[in-house]
Amino acid sequence: MGPGDLLVALIGGTVVGLLATWLAPKGHDQLPLWLTILCGIAGVVLGTYLYGLVFDGSTPGVDWWRHAWQLVVATLLVVVVVRFSGRPRT
Repeated sequence: MGPGDLLVALIGGTVVGLLATWLAPKGHDQLPLWLTILCGIAGVVLGTYLYGLVFDGSTPGVDWWRHAWQLVVATLLVVVVVRFSGRPRT
C-alpha cells in the first residue's frame, strides 16, 4: 500500500462512511463523525481486500462492484459499532 493508496483510503473512506451512516438503520445518528469516518476507512480497506479474494482486482476503468463491497462492509461496521458502542438508541 503506497502513499497514493493511503490518500484514496482516507478520502474514499470519508465518503463511504458518510454514505454508510445514511444507509444504516436507526441509531446511526448517535455515532460521532470521527467514528463514522473510521468505519468508512475500515470499510474501504476491508471491502477492497474481501473483493480481491473473490474477484480479479485488475479491472480496467471504474470498478463499481468493488465500491459496492466497500459500502456494504462500511455499513455493516457502522451497524456493529452503533450496536456495541453503548450509546442510547433513538
